[in-house]
Amino acid sequence: MTRAERVMMIARDRADLSVRRQCALLGLARSGVSREPAAPDAEELAVMRWIDEQYLATPFYGSRRMTAGLRQAGHQVNRKRVQRLMR
Repeated sequence: MTRAERVMMIARDRADLSVRRQCALLGLARSGVSREPAAPDAEELAVMRWIDEQYLATPFYGSRRMTAGLRQAGHQVNRKRVQRLMR
């Protein structure tokens, strides 16, 4: 059984069996099921799309050059954010 299937088995509204106990029984880390992951916002998706398009055109650009290009395109980003998105 995959991890995703086990996460789907957790019932948060059960009064007789806590989420903590359900995680222990299913062999899951409680921190991995405690909250839903946040969806990326529209700006983040636009920056990721720009990085993808630029990388296809110039795969030798690093995070510094990508940051400079994004700033010229009007996005407010710093180098650490670009590094994270490029990973």
